[in-house]
Amino acid sequence: MSAALPTVPVMHSEWIKIRSLRGTFGALISLFAATVGIQVLTAAALGRAEAGSMGDDPLLAAFYSINFGQIAAFAFGASALSAEFHNGALRTSLVAVPNRTRFYLSKIAMVGGLAFVVGQVTGFLTFVAGQAFMGRYALGLGDPGSLRAIFGSGVYLTLMALLAAGLTAVLRSATVVLSLLIPLVLMVSFVVGAAAEGAAEYLPDRAGQMAMRLESQGALGPWSGLGVLALWAAVALIGGWLAVRRRDA
Repeated sequence: MSAALPTVPVMHSEWIKIRSLRGTFGALISLFAATVGIQVLTAAALGRAEAGSMGDDPLLAAFYSINFGQIAAFAFGASALSAEFHNGALRTSLVAVPNRTRFYLSKIAMVGGLAFVVGQVTGFLTFVAGQAFMGRYALGLGDPGSLRAIFGSGVYLTLMALLAAGLTAVLRSATVVLSLLIPLVLMVSFVVGAAAEGAAEYLPDRAGQMAMRLESQGALGPWSGLGVLALWAAVALIGGWLAVRRRDA
């Protein structure tokens, strides 16, 4: 495996691909803009109305907009991988990087690295900018759980992007992956939650968002919740690796 690890030239080529793909790079920018912008607008409209106006958990409410940012994270991860499966692009990539494992790990490392950096900046500005409009209900960086939630929100967005990337490597279609993941986090999670709360907490969005809660709910805590989401992403990424290794270009 060590011989197949990413190298600087391959990583650089993956960065060039992402930067040159308008939809992929736009999704990365949207991850930041949508999350911060929606949080600020929501906090400005509702934040000072009364305690709990944005949710029962004030810390999770400080990251309300991550429900929208995760859609952009899905789009970023999915589009970064799906570009390889159009118009013979994968064959060209494998000519340049014949080792399929190195090629795949380099792409995943670049997707994950960019999502992590943007996610951390997004988490910090979402919290700080949103709380600026909360008046006397505002949380500070020194309040319990704030720094953990900021870091956790960036990790959450990163893992969501990687989950989408891995599934796209398996299914070879960003459209199919988004049609599966978006309903999962926007509808299925709530339906399952209403019917079987114990099972719902192990869904990727429910588990991962434990990192942004002030108090744990159910069996999962902040870090174990992120661990469950990481397992979802790992399974998808391993499936993607197997698909890239075994399928024809």
